[in-house]
Amino acid sequence: MEIKFHNTLSGKLEVFEPLTKGVVKMYACGPTVYDYAHIGNFRTFVFEDLLRRFLEAAGFKVTHCMNITDVDDKTILNAAKQNKVLAAFTAEFTQAFNEDMAALHCLAPSMQPSATHEIESMLTLIGRLIEKGAAYESEGSVYFRVSKFPGYGKLSKKKLEMNVAGASRRVDADEYDKEEVTDFVLWKAAKEGEPSWDSPWGKGRPGWHIECSAMSLKHLGETFDLHAGGEDLIFPHHENEIAQSEAATGKPFVRYWLHAKHLLVDGEKMSKSKGNFYTLRDLLTKHYDPMAIRYSLLSTHYRQQLNFTLDHLKEAGEVIRKLDDCYFQCLNLHAHGGAAKEGGALAAKLKEHSLKVMACLADDLNVAQAQAQLLETVKEINTALASGQANAADLEAALAFFKAVDALYGLDVAVVEVIPDRVNQALTERQAARVNPAFKTDSALQEKSDHMRAELLKDGWMVKDTKPGSPQMSTVKLRRRAWD
Repeated sequence: MEIKFHNTLSGKLEVFEPLTKGVVKMYACGPTVYDYAHIGNFRTFVFEDLLRRFLEAAGFKVTHCMNITDVDDKTILNAAKQNKVLAAFTAEFTQAFNEDMAALHCLAPSMQPSATHEIESMLTLIGRLIEKGAAYESEGSVYFRVSKFPGYGKLSKKKLEMNVAGASRRVDADEYDKEEVTDFVLWKAAKEGEPSWDSPWGKGRPGWHIECSAMSLKHLGETFDLHAGGEDLIFPHHENEIAQSEAATGKPFVRYWLHAKHLLVDGEKMSKSKGNFYTLRDLLTKHYDPMAIRYSLLSTHYRQQLNFTLDHLKEAGEVIRKLDDCYFQCLNLHAHGGAAKEGGALAAKLKEHSLKVMACLADDLNVAQAQAQLLETVKEINTALASGQANAADLEAALAFFKAVDALYGLDVAVVEVIPDRVNQALTERQAARVNPAFKTDSALQEKSDHMRAELLKDGWMVKDTKPGSPQMSTVKLRRRAWD
């Protein structure tokens, strides 16, 4: 299967070919842990998670490195505001971030280095840049000499040639104006009250840009396959990563760059002043299902603007509900031998559908088409179940299909592989009472049915009585969603 991604570096759709056959080395800029991450952040992180899941489903072994920025202007400022030691302050938000990622079923990275634990790697890299004349020391700080890197601007496509040639002003801030071209700081001389580390140039701390270069070069090598992030990082952060990394090694830094576009909320830029600013925890507190949030964040192609609305979030919840209902119906039929004796057509069709979903994602992660194909598949499964044309092989193929969907989309649908015997036995006893000819007039049988439903619910299982003529009178479904 040919995989194509839009490479920000070339500005074109390119066939993806990793350096080592069957292996992908991937770096993603992680959070700056000075506050709780918001849904705009998670739009990027969920896209990166889908990217990794797709590559693994396509047969690649993925080494996924995501850093933690735990020292920069923002972390130092906010820790000081709360009168906390930097390490304790950032540890709290690092833990919160990882909890939020787990809630959205994002896979844990292969490695998660934090800046404060990688200072030695940064000092080594800065030293290499000074030796090559690409960096210089001034009053205890070290700056990258932009004019010494001819390729500066090749990622962002900004017309910077004249500015680069005359760049002489230095900038110490970790973030600066998107249109500025200046010699940027690699090592900041210590300021009173700020955390600092020893270096050949005196006490100080790293600049933001050098952190990612040092960590990615250490853990993935001097040239690696794929670097992903939000579009806001293209310039200056990723541009600076390329400059300082390639100036140090003399080799191409990253082969493929993928960037996710910002999201809007109700058609506007997210802002606390507008009342449309949401952290993931804000939404979970309001009892929105995390899988509906995940599905919503994945609903638009990563290079297109996503308009996040609460109405759309509810629609995403309905999709998750449909997937849940279909899966558990298959699981119930399979558990109780309710499959048709004939059939077999569904299993073959599911193989075709799976290939189509993968083909959609192989086209630059065309998630909209992939999701449309997914819903069409669920519709086909439901039709086969309703018409009684799904045999045991069809049901097994359907259950395997949902497991594959979970692995690819991370949607937590096939969370239960087998209905426990105690639940099946209780459901069988309940159905025996309901098929008794006296059920409609016998209050004792009715009370027994209601009691057993209540007992199953206590155990976390919801009972749904189906329409007359259905393959089963009742089915069970694990209660775990916000709306259950």
